[in-house]
Amino acid sequence: MVKFTTQLTSIFVVVVLVYACVPTSAVEESEAKQLWDTCLLKITPKCALDIIANVFGNGTISDSCCHDLVQEGRVCHDTLIQYISDRPSLRANETQYLKKKNDLWNHCISTSKIAKN
Repeated sequence: MVKFTTQLTSIFVVVVLVYACVPTSAVEESEAKQLWDTCLLKITPKCALDIIANVFGNGTISDSCCHDLVQEGRVCHDTLIQYISDRPSLRANETQYLKKKNDLWNHCISTSKIAKN
């Protein structure tokens, strides 16, 4: 598990570094940076890593991280996962990641609704 967490942390750091050097094609560079900065302020670094571990690996996510994800909003979630999955090294499994992204969102929405009741 420690090795997996270390790998995910490394992937996250690489993605952030790549982001700083390579503009996204789906969103203008300034818009991508603004969205990235805005979205990452809404979730804790641990939750961000848990979300990445869930979508790009076999990680689990806590109810509190689900709450943070829902508070972050669908646009932020979709854009950030799309941005990460669009990296050349991940593109071959992009369909799988996008499905897991949607599954995670739906799980978190249902968890949030249960928590409100």
